[in-house]
Amino acid sequence: MSGKPRLTYCNGRGRMEPVRWLLAAAGVEFEEIFLETREQYEKLIKDGVLMFQQVPLVEIDGMKMVQTRAILSYIAGKYNLYGKDLKERALIDMYVEGITDLMQMILMFPFSPPEAKEKNLDSIKERATNRYFPVFEKVLKQHGQDFLVGNKFSWADVQLIEAILAVEEKIPAVLSGFPQLQAFKIRMSNMPTIKKFLQPGSPRKPPPDECYRETVLKIFRK
Repeated sequence: MSGKPRLTYCNGRGRMEPVRWLLAAAGVEFEEIFLETREQYEKLIKDGVLMFQQVPLVEIDGMKMVQTRAILSYIAGKYNLYGKDLKERALIDMYVEGITDLMQMILMFPFSPPEAKEKNLDSIKERATNRYFPVFEKVLKQHGQDFLVGNKFSWADVQLIEAILAVEEKIPAVLSGFPQLQAFKIRMSNMPTIKKFLQPGSPRKPPPDECYRETVLKIFRK
């Protein structure tokens, strides 16, 4: 092995995309193995590689890590993106959990039945503009700093820029009432490691399409 973290998941965003974002933001190169068949997935289970019979799987520092939150916490701590003390870590955790709730709606959207898509899109817009984005708009306005916690780049900033861009793909004008978040988006997008990740040809995955949806259903649904 090259020593780079190795990520095993489908060739698409899903629950692995926050991991890709966080590693990329930390400037860490990684390798990927893409699951394409049910048999590949079942072999991982049979071999005892997946602790809870679930992916994402990230091999890092001699560990075979599962559970997205545990993976992200480890990466954030390892690369100094998790605050300077317990209070900052608690804030980062709260922000990340909130963003994750919003991203769960984005994650499930491609699997909505056609007749529910418009309603689900309205729900994403309502939650983003009334529940989640106002929190971060207020935080940035009140402390007047570039980053969410401790005036230092952290895991929370990475999660937020990922969420902003994901929601904008579906609702382009979603930030129209949030000037602080508009400025935050520009700042984050111009950070060298994130700017690189946003370029064509990076490991960032495109929005889920029908091919990705069918692959996920084929692998994970019996």
